[in-house]
Amino acid sequence: MPKRYGALTKEKPSAPVALPEAVSFVRKHANAKFDETIDLHAHLGVEPEKSDQAVRGTVLLPHGTPSSVRVAVFTNDRALQAAAKAAGADIVGGEELIEQVKTNGKLDADVAVATPDAMKDLATIAKVLGPKGLMPNPKSGTIGPDPTKIVRELKGGKTAFKMDDSGNVHLAVGKASWPEEKLLANARAALDALRQARPAAAKGEFLKSVTVTSTMGVGVRVKV
Repeated sequence: MPKRYGALTKEKPSAPVALPEAVSFVRKHANAKFDETIDLHAHLGVEPEKSDQAVRGTVLLPHGTPSSVRVAVFTNDRALQAAAKAAGADIVGGEELIEQVKTNGKLDADVAVATPDAMKDLATIAKVLGPKGLMPNPKSGTIGPDPTKIVRELKGGKTAFKMDDSGNVHLAVGKASWPEEKLLANARAALDALRQARPAAAKGEFLKSVTVTSTMGVGVRVKV
């Protein structure tokens, strides 16, 4: 264990603290030679193997995401293509884009958006998009008649989250170089979104534990 990490482990709060204190400690001690990402990790009180307890959703982070998001838009409507491009979409196309993805076996984007009419054509590249989590989905808000609106939201800080097989959700809420108040606002928005995503079938305590951490730092538990 690096000496720096060991010292931080001894210095960090031993018991859960209020969210502002957790964010402040983690940001203050994110001293790597690069701008560390500040993350919020939540362990949820659900049974991950049960489909009616799956947790996924979206959150609009008021101060944006810590990294730029490449957005691809699938639509056959030329006017919508032009509007999406003007709104900031990085890749836009219809059938020709689908053929390109088929040929290359990949899509150079972080998020894919589609209009409803394009979804039937996307089935032909589901094997490319699916494993990468790029298949447009109503639950993640990436299917709609107005891709321009979706693109603006994604570029403005909207991000999707999904529970993993162990019942954990991970959300990046900013960079260590950001002002503390921006990190705190994003972290609060993330927690609110998680609470709203609680499945009706979940029983007992939903947020079992919440931790704030940085790329190279220690985790500080949060009172919830």
